[in-house]
Formats: sequence, structure tokens, C-alpha cells
Amino acid sequence: MRPLIAIPMGDPAGIGPEIVLKTVADDETQRIARCIVVGSRKVLEHAMGYPGIPTLTVNTVTDPAAGRYEPGVLDLIDLDNVDMDKFEVGKVSGMCGRAAYDYIAKSIELANARIVDAVSTTPINKESLREGGINFIGHTEIFSALTHSNDPLTLFEVNDLRVFFLSRHVSLRKACDMVTKERIIDYVERCTQALHKLGVTEGTMAIAGLNPHSGEHGLFGDEEVNEVFPAVEELQRRGYKVAGPIGADSVFSQALHGKYNSVLSLYHDQGHIATKTLDFERTISITAGMPILRTSVDHGTAFDIAGTGIASAVSMKEAVRLAVKYAPAFLQN
Repeated sequence: MRPLIAIPMGDPAGIGPEIVLKTVADDETQRIARCIVVGSRKVLEHAMGYPGIPTLTVNTVTDPAAGRYEPGVLDLIDLDNVDMDKFEVGKVSGMCGRAAYDYIAKSIELANARIVDAVSTTPINKESLREGGINFIGHTEIFSALTHSNDPLTLFEVNDLRVFFLSRHVSLRKACDMVTKERIIDYVERCTQALHKLGVTEGTMAIAGLNPHSGEHGLFGDEEVNEVFPAVEELQRRGYKVAGPIGADSVFSQALHGKYNSVLSLYHDQGHIATKTLDFERTISITAGMPILRTSVDHGTAFDIAGTGIASAVSMKEAVRLAVKYAPAFLQN
């Protein structure tokens, strides 16, 4: 049976409703997945009026088991939490921020209960969340809290390249300070466990260098000498298949071509630039280290084009595809 994927609609004022409709209407998505959307019927029907947006028959259910999951049908859990008299496309709104959170929370509830196999998320807006009184800065923090997971891992996948991140939304100065032997050991151990959970058990993880050419043995920067090399040596003693540090100007290409099964990027932009330059739309975020599987687009709400119908659904379709790819192994491990 095709995996059952929950898709929270995202911020109603952004491009989420549009890319959800395009994804559910897609023949390939229909072939590989059963998609249960959690959102607002009124907003989705409104979005069907945008140029180029497919018109689907909405099948409203309270239990995903009642879904039809057939071409031309959008199976929906309707939370009916948007006042259309106050709704404005492309605008920051506390009402929409609260609604987006509700869609995510319901999707996580379904995944926690094993009613759905995975969750594939759409864009939300941090300002709207704040105006709606939601005290989380993004998806990862929401999933962490609602699945009771401490410090979930971010994994990007694009084509055959997988990239983990030692740090995310901190300044570059703080990111450098976070490159410590202890943190690297902890992350490699947990990243390896996350890969095994996804069914990836073969191959070696590479650790990217922080400084140019990994510091040339301390000629310019000593983080590799003092922190990274000792971490790699300790991990190897513990039996982990890990290599590094390897210059960031070459390690991502090497992993893409199969030399490594993944790369641990030492700061946010190092890995983001590598993956998004390779293929921006198909760079998908997987939140690992949780009891449920979550994949996500890695773009924003695009308020500037919301309502025009021109937003690409490639990333949303790819997020569903990866959820389908990994769900069977994830649920078994």
C-alpha cells in the first residue's frame, strides 16, 4: 500500500495552499503516495481560483482512514480556522500564523499516533507565528516540542548528496565557537543513528573543514588541529566510519559522487550553499532524531508571489517523494 503522508497546508497567506493543490493533483504523487492534507477548506477552495491552480474535489474527513486517495480528489482534515472576511493573501497575519501552527500540530498528532507514516511540511512565516502568539521560531522547534525530542538533527538531501549541520541559526562567530571535539562526537554518533533509522547503513561520513584547506595544519586557523582531528580519531576508535576534516571546497562534490554517504557541515551556510547551488528546488530538509519522519520544502512563504499561481511545486513534490522513500525503513527501525 502507498505510504500515507500528512501535509499541513502551511501559512494560508503564502504559497502553501497553491503548492499543496499542485502536488496532490500531480500524477506521480498520486502514484506513489496517499496524501492527507491538514488545512482550511475555505482557503484551499479560494486558492483554486488562482491562475493555473488545479480544481480538485474536496473530500473532508475527520479520520484519514476515510480518505479516497484517488486522482482529482483532495482528502482534507478541515480545521476551519481562517476568517475569510479578514484573510489577505501575501500579508503577515497573526490569524494565519496561528492557523499554520494548528495544521502542524494536528499532523504531528497523527504521526505520533502512527495514523500517518510521515509528515511533509509546507512554508510558514516566523513573523506571523509571533503575531499569532506562537512562541516557536520555526518548524524544527515545533516538532521538537510536540514529539518530546531534544535537539533534532537537520539533514538536507538533494540528488545523492546528504548534508547534516553542526549548527543552524546562529552567527558565524558563534558557529565557530561551537566547533568542539565533544559536539562533533555527539553529532556524528546521532547522525549515524539517524542514517541507520532511514536505512542507510553503508558508507563513511565526512566532516567538512572549517577553515580554508582545513587550516593547513594550523597555518590559518587551529580548530581542525585542536577540535576536529581529535574528534575524528576518537570516533574511529569507537568504531564509527568517519573521515575528516576534508576541505569544504571538495568534500561536497566527493559525497555527491559516492565517496561518502553524508557530510557533516560545520555551519549553516557551508552546507546550504553546496546543496542549493546543486539544485535549489530539490534540496529537501529532513528532521532526524525524532520518533516520527518529517520532510520539508526548504523555501519560504513567498508572500510576494502568493496568489499569482506561479509558485513552483517541485520542492513540495520532492518532499513527498523523500517521505515515501524513507518511511518504510524508518517505521521498521
